[in-house]
Amino acid sequence: MEGIKVLRSTQIIILGVCFVVATIVSTVIFSQGLIKIKKFSSEVIKVTGSAEKNIVSDYMVWTSSFSRKDLKMVDAFSKLKEDLVTVKEYLSNNGVKQEELIIYPVATEVLYKKTEKGTNTNEIEGYRLTQGLEIRSKDVTKTTDISRCSTELIEKGIEFMSYAPEYFYTKLPQLKLEMLAEATSNAKKRAEQMAVSTGNKIGVMRSARMGVFQITPVNSYDISDYGYNDTSSLEKKVNAVVNVEFSISE
Repeated sequence: MEGIKVLRSTQIIILGVCFVVATIVSTVIFSQGLIKIKKFSSEVIKVTGSAEKNIVSDYMVWTSSFSRKDLKMVDAFSKLKEDLVTVKEYLSNNGVKQEELIIYPVATEVLYKKTEKGTNTNEIEGYRLTQGLEIRSKDVTKTTDISRCSTELIEKGIEFMSYAPEYFYTKLPQLKLEMLAEATSNAKKRAEQMAVSTGNKIGVMRSARMGVFQITPVNSYDISDYGYNDTSSLEKKVNAVVNVEFSISE
């Protein structure tokens, strides 16, 4: 009986020791886990990455108009129809396709006689009718040349007005993704250089947020907090910015 009691006491002591050891080990492991979690949540490096690329517009919109003024509206409209034929013939001879041309409805303006002080009276002195045109084309070079030479229509007796062309890049969504990837890669390189200088390494990317996406003329340094989208220039400069956070590891 004495041997059995001693054996049981020994087993209880061993179990107690194992329980204490297990408690200590689990506490240490749990503490280390808390330390890692704390480091993961607090030790980060924040960097800004950027990417830049020059592009050439591949789509153009050019707007123009011509007008006629006459005492009678019907006479002004008749002359405007003749001018439209001349303008369409001119554009066709210079390579503009029918599907590229949009003809807007005629706009009518009533012209009133003015007093010596420049204010309108109720007496009508004529009508001004205006015809608007728009060319949308992927042939940017051709359309640009036409817009520059279109004043030749004035020599034909047409009151022609040419407005500033608008230039666009149709592959912008795809380019945007590529440049954001480049900007993120640039941010990683900057973070690595900063971490090395303090004897650390960067870990996983914690977060990434797209910054300003700018499209400006090639030689322009204009920026905007909301992004800049230039349509005035044929050649453009695209700049993408991302704000990234990386964890830090020793």
